[in-house]
Amino acid sequence: MNTDWQDFLATNKANLDAGVVHDFGDAAAEREAAERGDILCDLSQFGLLQVTGEDAQSFLQNLLSNDIRDTDSGRVQLSSFNNAKGRMLASMLVWKEGDDYLLQMPRGLCEAMRKKLSMYVLRSKVKIADISDERVCIGVSGGKALSALQALNADMPTDSMSVVQTSDATLIRRDAQRMQIVAAAARASEIWKTLSAAATPAGSPCWDWLDIRAGVPFILPQTQEAFVPQMVNFELIGGINFKKGCYPGQEVVARMHYLGKAKRRMYLARVMTDAAPLPGDKVFSAADPAQPCGEVVNAAQAAHGGFEMLVVVQTEAADSFPVHLGALTGPRLEFEPLPYALP
Repeated sequence: MNTDWQDFLATNKANLDAGVVHDFGDAAAEREAAERGDILCDLSQFGLLQVTGEDAQSFLQNLLSNDIRDTDSGRVQLSSFNNAKGRMLASMLVWKEGDDYLLQMPRGLCEAMRKKLSMYVLRSKVKIADISDERVCIGVSGGKALSALQALNADMPTDSMSVVQTSDATLIRRDAQRMQIVAAAARASEIWKTLSAAATPAGSPCWDWLDIRAGVPFILPQTQEAFVPQMVNFELIGGINFKKGCYPGQEVVARMHYLGKAKRRMYLARVMTDAAPLPGDKVFSAADPAQPCGEVVNAAQAAHGGFEMLVVVQTEAADSFPVHLGALTGPRLEFEPLPYALP
């Protein structure tokens, strides 16, 4: 994390753990605000890779699951980088700043993905840099918070997954109620001070919970190579372009789309347990007691007890049997509707 930004957050009563804000002193109240009101979050759980050079567009077009050319029109997109078997190595938000491309992904993956992507550069005129400590990302959620941001920036993206560049910040509209702001630390501090009058400063887990409620997964080190994109509903949330041409794993992803059916899908579920579910934790059902029927993708503590999570489960098990965390004797998952329909 940028040290100036970390110092600023610490002076504002942030409790940090490994460079990520856990809370600002009252995690329970912050979770309540995330559910019912307006919050302001530091998003240092994410990092940024910057891809530059005259071949940057063609380079990314040949590697990612989405059509990078769509970012030319002021769009931000979800995309994935997969292995040759179509298994996801990383999921990310992608947008364009000038001639450069920014890839936002969980910070714990940034350096490994920078090295992995760099292996494909060869003779391409491309440079890939980890600029996670050069930028600050802030998340804003709620009508009052967005109105306060509007007062700071008259030119704001209005459509979901659109982006606007101002002279000193990048504004990304995630959905109707959420916005991300990417800026240098000094400008981010000014923005934070203004917006904190309209929104409750909240720990990063609150933003993770909002992503979970939106049905948007992020691959973490524990779940790399666990899922084909369709298993985490990536085609349903705009993370795959089936007409763009070849990229690593494209054959597997296309075959599942055109000739098959995903036997595992990602669901939203709540589980009442004191121990936090972790990415990669297995879930079980009576369909086959000896084998797990799925695993946790992301999880976050819910406002009113227990945890909510995105979990990939065999569709047969999810439709016909109770599903339990950790073992058949473990706590039962209560499935909730996603904000989009499953096929």
